[in-house]
Amino acid sequence: MMKYLQKLGKSLMLPVAVLPAAGIMMGIGYWIDPTGWGANNVIAAFLLKAGGALIDNMAILFAIGVAVGMADDHEGTAGLAGLVSWLMMTTLLSSAVVEMFTGAPADAAFAKIQNQFVGILCGIIGSECYNRFKNTKLPDALSFFSGKRCVAIITSVATIVVAVVLFFVWPAVYNVLVKFGMSILNMGALGAGIYAFFNRLLIPVGLHHALNSVFWFDVAGINDLGNFWAGTGTLGQTGMYMAGFFPVMMFGLPAAALAMYHTAKDNKKKTAAGLLLAAALSSFVTGVTEPLEFAFMFLAPGLYVVHALLTGISATLVTIIGPRAGFNFSAGLVDYILSFKAPMAVNPLLLLPIGIAFGALYYVVFRFMITKFDLKTPGREDDELENEMNVTLANNDFTAVASIILEGLGGKENVKSLDNCITRLRLEINDYTKVDEKKIKSAGIAGIIRPSKTAIQVIVGTKVQFVADEMKKML
Repeated sequence: MMKYLQKLGKSLMLPVAVLPAAGIMMGIGYWIDPTGWGANNVIAAFLLKAGGALIDNMAILFAIGVAVGMADDHEGTAGLAGLVSWLMMTTLLSSAVVEMFTGAPADAAFAKIQNQFVGILCGIIGSECYNRFKNTKLPDALSFFSGKRCVAIITSVATIVVAVVLFFVWPAVYNVLVKFGMSILNMGALGAGIYAFFNRLLIPVGLHHALNSVFWFDVAGINDLGNFWAGTGTLGQTGMYMAGFFPVMMFGLPAAALAMYHTAKDNKKKTAAGLLLAAALSSFVTGVTEPLEFAFMFLAPGLYVVHALLTGISATLVTIIGPRAGFNFSAGLVDYILSFKAPMAVNPLLLLPIGIAFGALYYVVFRFMITKFDLKTPGREDDELENEMNVTLANNDFTAVASIILEGLGGKENVKSLDNCITRLRLEINDYTKVDEKKIKSAGIAGIIRPSKTAIQVIVGTKVQFVADEMKKML
C-alpha cells in the first residue's frame, strides 16, 4: 500500500510543478486589486485569470498527471483515459444532472464534486484501465478498437460504475462532516484547533469544503470570513477560525520545505530545490499551499498527518493568545498585510513571533521524521529508475541482444505480449518454466524482475526502445 501511495505521489509531481507559479501570479494580482479581484486593474485581472486557469482546474491536471504517471509505460493514452473519466464523472455528478435524474434539488455536496480527490480518482481509473486493457485483442469485426483504442471506452464504463457509488456515498460523507463541524462550534479554542486539523486532513479528498462552509460562511451562523471584513462580528472572537492558519502557511510550511530540501539526496537537491522553493514562496506570499502539500502528502502520508496536527495546535494557541487576522484569498503575506485595516483585526503583529516559533517547530519535526523514518519526500525517492537509466548494454548490436533475450524467454511462441517503458521490456509469457534467466542475462542486461508467473520485466536501460523494436520484428 505504501509503495502504491508513493507511486501516486511521484505521479503528482508533474502537475504539481506548474502550480506554484500560478499561485504566485494570483497572489500578485490580488495584491494589486484586493477589493475588485481584477475589476479595477487590467494587470491584476490578467494575472488572476492566468493563475486561476491552473489553480481553479487543479483537479483536471491531477486527473491527467496521475493517469500518465501511474501507467506502466507513462503513455499519453492513459492521460486521455484520465481526462475521459474526469469529464464523465463531473458531468454525471454535477448538480444540474443530479437534479435531472432525481427530479429534486441536488444535495449541496454535488456543488463540490470538481475537487482534487475526484481528479486523482479519475486519474487512477484511467491508469488502471490502461494497464489492464492496453493489449486487449478483440474479434476481427471489432479489431479497430483493439489495444490502446479500447482503453478510453473501458474507462468510461468503469467511471459510470464509480459515479453510481459516489452518487450515494459523496453526499452522506459530506453531510456528516457538516454536522461534525456544527458539533464543535461551542468548544472555543479547542474547537478551532479541531477544525483546523480536519481542514488540512481532508484536503487530499476534497472534503475540507464541507467544514469550511460551517466556520467561514453562514451555514451555522458563524460567517467568520464575511463578518471579519464587514465588521459585523464580535471583536476578539471573529477571525478565530482563520488567524491560526497564518503561522502555518507563512512560516510553518516554508520551513517544512527547507527541511525537505536539506534532507534531499545530494544528487537530487537541485531538482528538489526548484519545486520546493517555488512552492514555499507560493505558500508564504499567497497562502496557496496545495503545491507544497501535494508534493509530500502521498509520498509521506504520516508526515502529512503531523502537518495537520501542527495546524490544529497553531489554531488552538492563536485563539488562546488572542491575535486575530483574516483573509479573502488565503492566509499568506498579502492577506496578512491587508488584515491590518480590517475592522475585526486584533494585534495581528503577534502572529509574527508565533509564526517564527512554528517555523522552527516545523523544521525540527519535519527534519527529524524524514531522517528517522527515511520518508520519501521530494528529493529522497528511490533510485531504482535512476540506476536503470545508467545501465550500459554490453552489446550495441540490438538485433543480437533482442535475439538472445527472446531465446531466453522460450522463443516467440512463449511470448504473449511485449511492451516497454523508459528502461524495461515488459512481457507477458505463456509458460514461466521455459524462461532461462541465465540466457537472458548473457545479453548484458542489468536484471530481471518477475512480478508474477506470467509477467516478466527485463531491465535494459535507456536503449530499451531499440531492443524492443528489434524484438517486435522477430515476433
